[in-house]
Amino acid sequence: MKSFLWLIVGVALGFVVAHKMNETPQGKQFFGTIDKKARDFGTAVSDGYRQREAELRSAIDGD
Repeated sequence: MKSFLWLIVGVALGFVVAHKMNETPQGKQFFGTIDKKARDFGTAVSDGYRQREAELRSAIDGD
């Protein structure tokens, strides 16, 4: 239970620090870069999933 409390405290402090950091121009640029990379990664995973799904469907239909 004590470690769970520390986890909650850590998460809350992380949100506070991130909020304060996002108020600066460098912070906004930093979070903008992270957001772009996360979106690009999500798009790549989604595209890969769709491509593999199409390959598997094609293999099933071809049999």
